[in-house]
Amino acid sequence: MSKLVPLAELAGRIADGDSVALGGSFLHRGPFAVVRELVRAGRRDLEIVKQSPGYDLDLLCRAGRVRRVRAGIVALEGNFGLAPWYRKAIESGAVELEEHACATLTAGLRAAAFGVPFQPVGGVHGSALAELNGWVALPDPYGSGESTWVIPKIRPDVAVIHVNEATEDGDARVFGTSHWDHIMTRAAAKVLVVAERVVPAEQFRARPELTLVPGFLVDAVAEVPRGAWPGSCWPDYPVDYDGVRDYLVDSADGFAAHLARGPETDRR
Repeated sequence: MSKLVPLAELAGRIADGDSVALGGSFLHRGPFAVVRELVRAGRRDLEIVKQSPGYDLDLLCRAGRVRRVRAGIVALEGNFGLAPWYRKAIESGAVELEEHACATLTAGLRAAAFGVPFQPVGGVHGSALAELNGWVALPDPYGSGESTWVIPKIRPDVAVIHVNEATEDGDARVFGTSHWDHIMTRAAAKVLVVAERVVPAEQFRARPELTLVPGFLVDAVAEVPRGAWPGSCWPDYPVDYDGVRDYLVDSADGFAAHLARGPETDRR
């Protein structure tokens, strides 16, 4: 049975209050068409999980759709600096933050993916993150005298990723780095995929080693060319820095105009 659905239907499988893991990193191969569709649909009280969000989380905070965040660094990269509406939401207390390093958030997702209650992680010693989040350090049970911090499992309700290619059955692949998409799709209760293009299954069978997510893990697929705009989707297109600059115009009309420019509006 085909898992191919329109973007609006795919976004409709994310409910108010859901914990949503977003794939990609900063301005690269993020599921930005879905993020904009969530704003249009009026989705509310979302928890966003991502190691290195930027435009996606900032846009959701700007629209008032976020209740809680689990994230590491949040920025629009060197060209534009920190994410302004996200920063306002955290500083004002409108959004709750569970601050992570990329490694600690990954450890929590790995715990969920591996079916264990927590996951050890290195590199936390000397950081205030452990105290802020109430993380626990456990002694080495094998008697070395050392201890390690353990991160509780993080199991999002939904993981949403943007890929280069998918099949109607839900198999998905990317070209280039997969960022943290692999572990997100194994940790979440449900996986949604947006693809630049849908291709015949025979093309996947010819290169099975490129499959990032097998179709049996995927709930639905939407085909949205340039759906990672204004970010990049290598090697199909680069970041549209003018598009990011237009997004940062601080006006209601500017925000509405930016949403209207989304390539997905031609396919709704």
